[in-house]
Amino acid sequence: MKNDIITFWITTGIIFLLFGVVTALTANMDIAKQSITALGYPEYFGTMLNAFKIIGALVLIIPRIPPKVKEWTYAGFGIDFISAFISMWAVEGVCPHLFFPLVMLAILVASYVFYHRTYALVE
Repeated sequence: MKNDIITFWITTGIIFLLFGVVTALTANMDIAKQSITALGYPEYFGTMLNAFKIIGALVLIIPRIPPKVKEWTYAGFGIDFISAFISMWAVEGVCPHLFFPLVMLAILVASYVFYHRTYALVE
């Protein structure tokens, strides 16, 4: 049980740091805006996506959030990672950073599995 809790917090912490903290710190940088427009999306879509990522990261890290809200957050991040992979593949083809969204999806799935092993029954 203790290893499950540790694994949950490590995987969830990675998601929080990359999609909560880093997104909040880099959302207004030109390179972040260029990466969205390079995929063919308007700039406002990137702004909206960044807001949802920050909110979602907070939802996953705060223990008292209801489980149904966390379920929707996991689903939202899953859709985001799959969509990012498809968008990058369609526009850029095979490139070094193409598989980053799939790695993040694997971390998200691990977080989800260990969330249910440790906290879903408690809450």
